Amino acid sequence: MSPQTRLPGIPDTEFAQRLAALKRKMKAQSLDLLVVYSNMLDPGHVRYLSDVCGINESCAMVIPLKGAPVVCSGQACQVWARHKSRVKDVRIFPEVGEVAGTEYLVGSQFSFDAFFRELAKKLRIRKIGTVGTLIFPQIIYAQLQAAFPKATFVNAEPLMFELRFVKSRNEIACIRKAAGLLDEAFAGTLSKLKPGWTELEIEAEITASLLRGGAEGTAAAWAPMIPSGPKHSQLCMNRNTLRQVKKGEIICLQAGAMYEGYNAALCTPVVLGRIPAGIRDAVLCANEAVEAILSVLKAGVTSREANAAGKAVLARGGFEKYSPYAMVHNVGLLECESPWMAADKDYAIPAGATVCLDAFLFGLPWGSFRIEETLAITARGVDRLTRFNKTFIAERYI
Repeated sequence: MSPQTRLPGIPDTEFAQRLAALKRKMKAQSLDLLVVYSNMLDPGHVRYLSDVCGINESCAMVIPLKGAPVVCSGQACQVWARHKSRVKDVRIFPEVGEVAGTEYLVGSQFSFDAFFRELAKKLRIRKIGTVGTLIFPQIIYAQLQAAFPKATFVNAEPLMFELRFVKSRNEIACIRKAAGLLDEAFAGTLSKLKPGWTELEIEAEITASLLRGGAEGTAAAWAPMIPSGPKHSQLCMNRNTLRQVKKGEIICLQAGAMYEGYNAALCTPVVLGRIPAGIRDAVLCANEAVEAILSVLKAGVTSREANAAGKAVLARGGFEKYSPYAMVHNVGLLECESPWMAADKDYAIPAGATVCLDAFLFGLPWGSFRIEETLAITARGVDRLTRFNKTFIAERYI
């Protein structure tokens, strides 16, 4: 395979650089030990440092400031974790295994209690950081406290997101690949879509296209959502049903693709047959809001400034009251990850960040919809990674 056709990915050297950068931050914040936890809802932190993600179970990493990191796998994923890991030391810990406590290909096992006490004998641990704010399990935290009763504990998750926020060329290449697969999936699905298809059939068509194209899967933590009609489209998050789509109603194509752990998102409002005036007006206004943000967004622009550009368009069109949250968010190893780019924060967006623009109009009389794009931020503007909406909306609604 020539260099021109080589598929994007993250080399071992980049994982080593990440761990080195992490330890520099640990030293700057006087952290002697970092314990990182990930599960299927939030797989990003452990994967960022080791490329390991659990399958039907969780995973973790224990990273001393002085010493080598350890990847912690459950029983079922022990072979998978060793196959995937860019970190040499992979050990089995039942505390991150399947919730049923099953034994599977069991070899040498460790417990966090014994492991932490071993570290306490070898190292002087005064300050410990934990990563996984909303998901860190009590069983591991309690064993940490027991092994290090005099240590100070801090939430170190912001440290990890500081590392993850600006993407490397390799990371952006992976997100670009995921975005291109979404463009292809939407184009292929809409070339076939007709009244009578169910929401589940539309999901199946998009998912099949993504997998055939080489995606690892749909976006981390959520499958394509295709809420349709005046009731189902009002579900901000949803699971699809056997409801059949009809002419003249809103159909929301909302999907993410994951490639080498990296996510892109694309959301498109669709109407089969004649488009009612109310839907057309709302879609065009939301699309204009997206374009307004695109026109101002570049490195150094704040989240407040970017959101204000889009919200001003919605206000002029009379739709701002239907826009319930900020219109820009970060994307990477999660489809929506920290930092959240709130409309009331002067958070400067740096070059190399990857973001989604999410124009969500919720609670209209005939339903709700999103227009969502995935972008990379550059010094001069944006690199539009998803491209389907630009052509589709212009041809269908204008």
